[in-house]
Amino acid sequence: MTSLRFAIFGAGFWSRVQLAAWGELDEVDCVAICDRIRAKAEARAREFGVPRIYDHAEELLQQEQLDFVDIITSPDTHSELVHLAAAYKVPVFLVHENWRWQTPIRQLKRVLDEGRIGHPFRARIDMLSGFPVFANQPFLRELEQFILTDVGTHILDVARFLFGEAESLYCQIHRIHPDIKGEDVATVMMKMGGRTTVLCEMGYAENHLEHDRFPETFIFIEGERGSLELGPDYWVRETTATGTHAQRHPPPRYSWADSAYEVVQASIVPCHANLLQALRGAAAAETTGEDNLKTLRLVFAAYESARTGQAVKLS
Repeated sequence: MTSLRFAIFGAGFWSRVQLAAWGELDEVDCVAICDRIRAKAEARAREFGVPRIYDHAEELLQQEQLDFVDIITSPDTHSELVHLAAAYKVPVFLVHENWRWQTPIRQLKRVLDEGRIGHPFRARIDMLSGFPVFANQPFLRELEQFILTDVGTHILDVARFLFGEAESLYCQIHRIHPDIKGEDVATVMMKMGGRTTVLCEMGYAENHLEHDRFPETFIFIEGERGSLELGPDYWVRETTATGTHAQRHPPPRYSWADSAYEVVQASIVPCHANLLQALRGAAAAETTGEDNLKTLRLVFAAYESARTGQAVKLS
């Protein structure tokens, strides 16, 4: 099978993990890296043995024969780069939404689909952390819209993955850090799948009440015949009339993964694998651009609800 050739745009914090994860898969080769700061592209290329570097995206697209590009830049540049790649007929219309690919979340979904707890009527999804996220990614301080665009895209996508599409949404936001531009706390409540009330709580307030198990997501689901929980340290607990059954589902270990981001970084590998299958035409991608627009619709609706103080109807 012929290897697919790709380039990456962006040589910042996440590019190292993206490249390492691509390296876990066969028949895919990174042939070029582009970053506006050429020295960053050079450093990343040396680290991974990538043969060519650029500091202008269009020059890269003019010079390279590519099967796809991986855009790993700040959100404000995505539209320009996606349209530029499309103009050169290079595929970019898949979205790297890896959160739903975390090992414990995939297991929770499998158990939920088996139906032993019955139809879920209420659920809570929590991503509350005291982790100093601004230390590794200082640009986040400058975002006018922060937690709903950064964490919210992942958490709201997980809600869709587990419970289907939202019919209505209500949101409140807060800014706790005095030295950032956007919101760092958000609470979103949705009616989903015609039957489930879902509460999503997100926070980077760095107070002493937030848990220290960054970046684990905790989930509790109540069903007609029992409950299902994803708790700390990757424990999945199913409680029905037969009792409570618990099993730990940790992520795989990779030497390149930062232990502080382990469950998130490990999920990039199966996400890559799914997107690669789609690029080869072997399977459908879970997170197409079309699908991701449904998640972004929830993000925009959350900001609208927070602004107006009113619930937003989505269907």
